[in-house]
Amino acid sequence: MTKRKALGKGLSALIPDADRLDEEEAAFFQCPIETISPNPNQPRQNFAPLELDEMAASVREKGIITPLLVSRIEGGYQLIAGERRWRAAQKAGLERVPVVVRDVTPVEALELALIENIHRTDLNPIEEAAAYNNLIEQTGMTQEELAKRLGKDRSSVTNLLRLLKLPASIQQDVMDGRLSMGHARLLAGLKDHQVQKALRNAIVKRGLSVRQAEALAKKRKTSPGVGGKGPSKDPYVHSLEDRLKRSLGTKVEIKTTGGRGQITVYFYSDEELDRLMELFD
Repeated sequence: MTKRKALGKGLSALIPDADRLDEEEAAFFQCPIETISPNPNQPRQNFAPLELDEMAASVREKGIITPLLVSRIEGGYQLIAGERRWRAAQKAGLERVPVVVRDVTPVEALELALIENIHRTDLNPIEEAAAYNNLIEQTGMTQEELAKRLGKDRSSVTNLLRLLKLPASIQQDVMDGRLSMGHARLLAGLKDHQVQKALRNAIVKRGLSVRQAEALAKKRKTSPGVGGKGPSKDPYVHSLEDRLKRSLGTKVEIKTTGGRGQITVYFYSDEELDRLMELFD
């Protein structure tokens, strides 16, 4: 069995260096843009309109510097890498774009599209995880084999794939930038979807850092009535209890149901009651 090399150097070997484009005209040609279709397995799904507008403005001024990588299909060509440049060229009104044609299998096309996006940091964590999962399903590779193929360590691949087990709403938060990769990894480590959503709400409402969210998650596991025994409590509510406890210097409980609830402040002597009443005055 032929050993497959890592993809890290694969793309640059297929596309001419932009600085030497004029010297290698034989390696590419100007292709009518309407004959090019997008890759249905393109890992990147989100193309920010503002980002495309800015690239389109650059394309109008300087043209396409780095050619697109395409494969032949019936009736034209299909993109392997460079969809963002192709979209920007369409917005800029270009009729032709430089392309390099390579005959590749669908799996090789997916691999090349994936590595281009990774190297350009174009993918959000969910898109990257979905692309990894797609490659595994199509090729039968193990996570370790995929990691070697991409030039990554296995733990990075494993941690990304775990994100696909998050609820769809939390995955969307990651894609939209409301949650970072660190937040997503923390949430993926929680087994209960309700606990995940509760912690997600606390992170978004309070703007918690990953470290703060980790502390809150740890507190959920160790505090009575918040861990595995008894009903779970919203981490945000639990954090409010802690803030009131520090402020008042005594135990505080908050109970909520359907948007309503009550706050119970405990005291253990007449003197402590007097102290609390002075705070409330």
